[in-house]
Amino acid sequence: MSTTEQRVAVVTGGARGIGAATAVRLAAEGRAVAVIDLDEAACKDTVEKITAAGGKAVAVGCDVSDETQVEAAVARIAEELGAPTILVNNAGVLRDNLLFKMSVSDWDTVMNVHLRGAFLMSRACQKHMVDANFGRIVNLSSSSALGNRGQVNYSAAKAGLQGFTKTLAKELGKFGITANAVAPGFIATEMTKATAERVGMGFEDFKAAAATQIPVARVGEPEDIANAIAFFTGEAAGFVSGQVLYVAGGPLD
Repeated sequence: MSTTEQRVAVVTGGARGIGAATAVRLAAEGRAVAVIDLDEAACKDTVEKITAAGGKAVAVGCDVSDETQVEAAVARIAEELGAPTILVNNAGVLRDNLLFKMSVSDWDTVMNVHLRGAFLMSRACQKHMVDANFGRIVNLSSSSALGNRGQVNYSAAKAGLQGFTKTLAKELGKFGITANAVAPGFIATEMTKATAERVGMGFEDFKAAAATQIPVARVGEPEDIANAIAFFTGEAAGFVSGQVLYVAGGPLD
């Protein structure tokens, strides 16, 4: 099959940041894109950017941690765009705090969006992938999976997604489905801006300080992650599965 033949991609958390950049990039690769976010209206800018460039996209409101909403969203995507055979599990939230200050709600919210959300979306979409004998699943992990002070919930969720990815690769490979994870380092997004605010730093100073610790001497942009995701979701990546790619501007100790 040609790489230009249209497939349907689903990007969760697609209203902004890495998700928006990924949706735009996959559309540029010739994919029809379902842009999912908790607030459907928030996806408007991403969808308009895709359609203005001649692409095809729809906005879908969905809480990825809600089983009923996920099933309804995937059914709607299949009806409006076609069977989804590319899934990018990008939706995420932060509830940072030190362990002794972290509430059960902070823990559960992060686990539900990152892990439960990826599980529900993958389970719903894999049916269509099996039928097509083709599928690409990319899960967004993080360098925080290696451990990061003040993020015990987020670190645990992102590490969990790596195990989730490797298991999907083993279970689904025989159906032509690959599963990989991209683990970003410091990326300039609203989430990292929120982290700067949490530690009491201006965002520009925060980015400058981070850049001094990165071998390529700059922080990452959402497009850097979208580039990696585009590779994993491509037709040519069919023999690459179960991998975790750290996109962090250099090696991580």
